[in-house]
Amino acid sequence: MKRFGLAFQILIGLVLGVVVGAIFYGNPHVETYLKPIGDIFIRLIKMIVVPIVISTLIVGVAGTGDFKKLDRLGGKTILYFEIITTIAIIVGLLVANIVQPGAGVNMNQLQKGDIQKYVDTTEKQTSHSFVDTFVNIVPTNVFDSSAKGDMLAIIFFSVMFGLGIAAIGERGKPILNFFKGVSEAMFWVTNQVMKFAPFGVFALIGVTISKFGINSLIPLGKLVLSVYGAMIFFVVVILGIVAKIAGTSIFTIIKILKDELILAYSTASSETVLPKIIEKMEKFGCSKTVTSFVIPTGYSFNLDGSTLYQALAALFIAQMYGIHMPLSSQITLMLVLMVTSKGIAGVPGVSFVVLLATLGSVGIPMEGLAFIAGIDRILDMARTAVNVCGNALAAVVMSKWEGEFNQGKEKEEEYVASVS
Repeated sequence: MKRFGLAFQILIGLVLGVVVGAIFYGNPHVETYLKPIGDIFIRLIKMIVVPIVISTLIVGVAGTGDFKKLDRLGGKTILYFEIITTIAIIVGLLVANIVQPGAGVNMNQLQKGDIQKYVDTTEKQTSHSFVDTFVNIVPTNVFDSSAKGDMLAIIFFSVMFGLGIAAIGERGKPILNFFKGVSEAMFWVTNQVMKFAPFGVFALIGVTISKFGINSLIPLGKLVLSVYGAMIFFVVVILGIVAKIAGTSIFTIIKILKDELILAYSTASSETVLPKIIEKMEKFGCSKTVTSFVIPTGYSFNLDGSTLYQALAALFIAQMYGIHMPLSSQITLMLVLMVTSKGIAGVPGVSFVVLLATLGSVGIPMEGLAFIAGIDRILDMARTAVNVCGNALAAVVMSKWEGEFNQGKEKEEEYVASVS
């Protein structure tokens, strides 16, 4: 396997997983034997994410030591995220209106999936407003936040701790050196965990296909094609234009992150690639401070693929039920999504939870989500890859906006060639 790159190994795992899942469709033994392998891989990733985010952010902030600079970076980052995610929602609405993926769908041909766990989560979040999100950024117990993987609370603590290290000067250097060592050690651990990725992908895909089967895609094929087409358009055109303005190319970023994008797509989990994105964006030339702040924050505020999907899926369900959605209702949908996609970010099954919290407000039956639950994993794979691409680009944009992009054109090209 060493003769092949990680991307090729993951692709082999993906293909084999699809084949095994299709051959043993409906066989419960597939889940019995493969699920533990996939679970181990996901747990390995969750194990390394928090230490890497904490250590890299503390090192980056302590190296800067400028509260005003970080305050400015935070403001610019949130503004950029809001603009891009709003554009993603608009793209989703436009594609749904042009393609009309829900028109003519016979609901009698569709199988309903179980969405009760998402309903339960939504009910718990009914009092969770946009303001609550900002209140909860401040942790009451950083160890509890770390255990829960509450990324925004972790970021807040790490920024304050990094500023504290910078404020005490020479006395803080031993602590700073400790976290530098933690960061370097955890990146080594990440590289070892990634060697297990092809097996994790094989198991996760195999279980998914064996449970739902490829045939489940056929009745909703128009929705799948619409979502994938919209995602490709958003990445190539919208993110492509943003990358061009920032002085780079979206295809350069995709080339650098080919391993991570395939892994994120295969596992439908952004967490699996967060450490490697931070590492690669730093090597590409992004500032350590910017990268360690922007990318983890983007996991709650810059879910481009998820917001695009939510807008498109909402109109799909409305079309399926024959509900007319005038421009005023679609504008309301967009405004609600702008809030709810941030207000309950970070909860399990976030896209489904956001949709459940949104559909009722614009008169669309929430029960419609049950019809697309069976293929949600296939759609989740696409939106996860777009989320990853969008957050990587955000690190480049913010680094250049802050004047902290550390490489010239020649060094950029050298690095791209080294990872190809």
